[in-house]
Amino acid sequence: MPPRKGVMDKLSAIEWQHEETPVPYRAALAAMEARNSAIHEGRAAEQFWLLEHPPVYTAGTSTDASEMLDPRFEVIEAGRGGRYTYHGPGQRVGYVMLDLTQRGRDVRAFVHALEDWVIATLSDFGVEAWSVPDRVGIWTKDIDGREAKIGAIGVRVRRWVTMHGFSVNLSPDLEHFSGIVPCGIDEFGVTSMARLGLDVSNAQWDAALKARGDEFIAQLANSR
Repeated sequence: MPPRKGVMDKLSAIEWQHEETPVPYRAALAAMEARNSAIHEGRAAEQFWLLEHPPVYTAGTSTDASEMLDPRFEVIEAGRGGRYTYHGPGQRVGYVMLDLTQRGRDVRAFVHALEDWVIATLSDFGVEAWSVPDRVGIWTKDIDGREAKIGAIGVRVRRWVTMHGFSVNLSPDLEHFSGIVPCGIDEFGVTSMARLGLDVSNAQWDAALKARGDEFIAQLANSR
């Protein structure tokens, strides 16, 4: 049964939630599942949730078991698209829970808008980054001049409500990525803002991302 119009009007603002301490991955997954249902049923507003996790490897729906090289951390089935990725302290994760029935029902446009949002925010810190067709993630030039991954994208859409989103490497332990083939791409390295000589806190990243949030929503609206 669709929600009454008055309920949708009341919940139309997107909620921002910022976590100061790491959230266990399984707890975050359960919270996203619950929020997905609540948004679909008109019981909760859409949400941007910014956080980090204790060290964990997550497996997407296209995972190849041969790409798990050293399971030194817990491995959790994530339910999102993509392959193996790592989450841990120093990496800021953005979970984006939006109702695409109100935003065009175009998953590809949603993913492109996410990529552009992260790329634009990185540019505010002086990091030139880009996406590459047929290669998942956000890319930049590493300190050795080679192309390297600085951010990951992985989404799931259930009942036209989005889940998961993106992660950006602010200052994680990059050695932790060596336990997997990140996102199934082994010919490129992984980098971070700290490796590029930038000291960016979670609060600074969150503020910069939020400052460009309206652009992200506008891009979704223009893709309809």
